[in-house]
Amino acid sequence: MKVLGCNANRPLAEAIAAYLHLDLTSASIRRFSDMEVFVEIHENVRGEDVFVVQPTSYPANDNLMELLVTLDALRRGSARRITAVIPYFGYARQDRKTGPRTPITSKLVANLITQAGANRVVTMDLHSGQIQGFFDIPVDNLYAAPLFTNDIRDRNGDERLMIVSPDVGGVVRARIIAKRLDADLAIIDKRRERAGVSEVMNIIGDVKGRTCILVDDMADSAGTLCNAAGALMNAGATSVSAYVTHGVLSGGAVARVSSSPLKELVITDSIQATEAVRMAPNIRQISIASLLAEAMARISDERSVSSLFD
Repeated sequence: MKVLGCNANRPLAEAIAAYLHLDLTSASIRRFSDMEVFVEIHENVRGEDVFVVQPTSYPANDNLMELLVTLDALRRGSARRITAVIPYFGYARQDRKTGPRTPITSKLVANLITQAGANRVVTMDLHSGQIQGFFDIPVDNLYAAPLFTNDIRDRNGDERLMIVSPDVGGVVRARIIAKRLDADLAIIDKRRERAGVSEVMNIIGDVKGRTCILVDDMADSAGTLCNAAGALMNAGATSVSAYVTHGVLSGGAVARVSSSPLKELVITDSIQATEAVRMAPNIRQISIASLLAEAMARISDERSVSSLFD
């Protein structure tokens, strides 16, 4: 197998290759003066099982185009199988028509990736599970739950834990972690007045005197998490932390988290951390490199991936 890292998250690609005791495949991914993407693979990939590591995070369009051009280069280089490893799948929030004459961009992106030459996709904590059905090729959707569970247990021990879903849509995700930790589950009912702005309405469950752990798949503006943390503290929680797979953290999100009641926001390195994220006093990053690498090794060896989560 070969591992090729594009530019969106080079440190993660290097960590995956190190775990697998491989060198990253030599390639040039650069721009012409008008920012047009150019890719050249410097190693023979004919008949090889190649994994391309590239989250489609900010700048989403540039990183998506890098992935597509790289997939095409590998296909034309006669790679036997090409797997797109997309730790953070951009455009995942556009997974349905939200009104008249609106797109389903997740499906469009799935078509582009398939047509560019991917034979398989590996991703993590998709915003909604049905996106797997947008692809006509196999999709392995990995989960950060085992990593989060171990970290929560190491950090909190036997404290009275309460796992909290910040909205009704994330209940399944929160329930999985609550079950692993043998903890109780609470739900926050919120009303979203417009995109990017949320208002906490009600807490379903008794959180008084409990150590609350918010669980979500992504934090963009972080408004939902910060509002939820404030509501939980007002309801008598002893402390509130949050575990989020994808730390998008755009705009003023880092400052918002730093000044919020959140004791800690834990994110994965599915998206490369900015300087602001690295310097934030209450944001911590844990690595998914070993989980992705193990899944990739199993795919290459034609072994079960789902058994990773048993």
